Formats: sequence, C-alpha cells, structure tokens
Amino acid sequence: MTFIRLLYIVLLLALLPTRAIADDLLDMGRAATVDVLLENAVRRGLIAGGVVVVGNHSGVRYTAAQGRLFPNSESALLSERTLFDTASLTKVLATAPAIMKLLEQGKLSLLDPLTRWFPEFEDTDRDDITVLNLLTHSSGMEDVEISSDDPLKCLIEKAIIQSGVPQPGNRFRYADINFILLGELVKRASQKTLDKFCVDEIYAPLVMGETGFLPRNDLNLIAPTTGVNNALKAGVVQDMNARRFGGVAGHAGLFSTGEDLGRYATMILNRGILNGTRIFSEQIIAQMTSPYFYNGGKVIRGLGWDINSPYSSPRGLYFSDMSFGHTGYSGSSIWIDPELDLYVILLTIRLDYANVHQFNQLRSSISNLAVSIFSTPRITTEIINDMKIP
Repeated sequence: MTFIRLLYIVLLLALLPTRAIADDLLDMGRAATVDVLLENAVRRGLIAGGVVVVGNHSGVRYTAAQGRLFPNSESALLSERTLFDTASLTKVLATAPAIMKLLEQGKLSLLDPLTRWFPEFEDTDRDDITVLNLLTHSSGMEDVEISSDDPLKCLIEKAIIQSGVPQPGNRFRYADINFILLGELVKRASQKTLDKFCVDEIYAPLVMGETGFLPRNDLNLIAPTTGVNNALKAGVVQDMNARRFGGVAGHAGLFSTGEDLGRYATMILNRGILNGTRIFSEQIIAQMTSPYFYNGGKVIRGLGWDINSPYSSPRGLYFSDMSFGHTGYSGSSIWIDPELDLYVILLTIRLDYANVHQFNQLRSSISNLAVSIFSTPRITTEIINDMKIP
C-alpha cells in the first residue's frame, strides 16, 4: 500500500458519519484529499495546475487550487477567479442554453428542419436533420477541415458532399460541426451573434462578469493552453476551428472562471433561478437535462449535455443516473447531479494530451471524492477500495 493511498484511507475514514469530528479536522480532510489528487497530477506532468469547485443549490461549498499560471515562481497562483479556455464546455455553457432560451421565447422548435435555418442544405440528403439531431450529436454528420476564408460556407459545402452519412437520429457521433451550425443558428434566429446573445440573456443576468468569448483581461490572469510546439499561450482559444471563426463559435471559444461556472451550476440546481432572478423556466431546465437520445444504454444524451457515454469520465462511480455534464479538451469538465444536490467543476492547465486514460481517471477520482465528502454521507469500504489515484 502506497503512502498516498494510506493517507487517503486515513482521511476518508476520518469523515465517517459515526465519528465525532471537529470542523477544522473535517475541513483539513476535505482540502487534503482533493489537493493530493491535484498535486499528484502536477507531479506526473499531467497538468501544470488546476482548480476544483464543488457546490450545491446553495452555492460553492469548497474550492481547491494548485499551481501557477506559468512555470515560474513569480506568476500568479491559480484560483477560482483564474480565467480558463473552457473548450467544448462552450457547447453546454453557451450554445445549448442559447438555443433553449430561443425555444423558450418561441423563436424556434427542436423539430425545426435544418433547412429552415440553413436554406443552403435544401435539395440535399440533409433535409431530415433537425435542431434536436444537432443538439444530441445524432445528425450523422462528421467534422470537416475548414479554411479561414469564409469558414461557414466552407463547412456547409463540405458537409453537403459527405458520403455515407447515416439516417439522422439513429447513431451518436460526437462532432463539433453540430454545434458550429447551432452557434450560427442562434445568430440567424436572434439577429445577435452568439457571444452577444449569451451575455445579454444568460451571463449578465447571472452576474457571470468574467465569462465570455474573446477575453480582454490581462493575459497574466488567463490560464494558458498548449499550442504549437507545446508552447503555452494565454487569451487565444486553443481550438483551431474556433480561431478560424474569429474566436466565437458554437463548439469552442468560451472563457470562464470556476467562480462563474459555480454560479451557472447553482442556477441549474435551483431549476433556473439564482438569487431570486429567473434565467430559465423550470420546464426548460428539465427539458435541457433530460435524456433525448438513447442507444441501448451505452450512450444517453440530453440537449447538449452528456448523461452517459464514452465521454462521461467526470461522472465517476457514484453520481446518480440523474446526473449530467460535459468535458473540454483543454482539461475542463463540469458534472451536475440534482438527485445528490451536487456539482463538481474542474479547470486545468493540461500538459499531457496523450495519456487520455490518466486524465479521465483524474476527473473520475475528483468526482468520487466530491460525492463521498459533500453529498449525503456515503463513505463505505467499497468507495475506499474503488478509489484510484491517477
């Protein structure tokens, strides 16, 4: 048994509900367990640093942070106020909620054919694709290489000539093209660009003042991402296709902080309300997070949200079947569980993109600890035995 695993067991056992534990010991245990995971990931070169935010319907319950913005002793320490490139979290933090807001306003329907918003697809074999198919990655379309010269036109032209595309609704095929089109749909339906619509309708009402596309913050306050030749660069979206769209796209490009994302997750757990301000109707929240695509139990997707799929590592072992979330390539993830009244947010400066298994294990282990510590007391020998340290 390794020293770290022994430390885990000692700390976890200290949290058993049958023990009378002082608050300061409880807090120390909480900090040590999550920090051990982050420290170990830094030591292994998986990440340069990371931030974890755990909360419920009342707000943030715990935060942990390890590392600095840049590999020198003078750069700022990471915190819940550090701005991160959220990568594919853009899909569920910007594009999907924007579509749901337009649905709530009566400006579109989930069953709208693609051709209603994109007449470019008329008289092609893409006529049967709906907004619902795009949201659930069941359109059948695959990603294509696009150019910086009129990227939307290039994407549509290449999508039209794709061969072997399955019937919409029959197969889950995760592809950024679905949300790139949805991001453009928001513009066509609202007469506002995606970034402006999200600020006006979602982020400003939620007081998510640091969240948005094309960050103008001091670059010394933005977590960098790994780019060309493994160089760390801050303030520019990592995803190349998002860059070709000028930094504003439906699949990637959103920057945010752990603090802001905590507000968003708290609003979800409060069924559309935060601090007395209603952002979405309760019906829209339930609709957005309910299963809409089911493939033999192997893949279950909500409207933008992942419920159970090969991408569900942040779900861990103990989040309920009612939980949902998403991951981002840059090292971000969010997972929310209304049944356990819990959310877990992970934002990292990811370094090792090759070791996907180890990174997924980090996500899973943090979720397992969060459930063990912050939901209804459930720490058992089974949880301890199942705990894996990445």
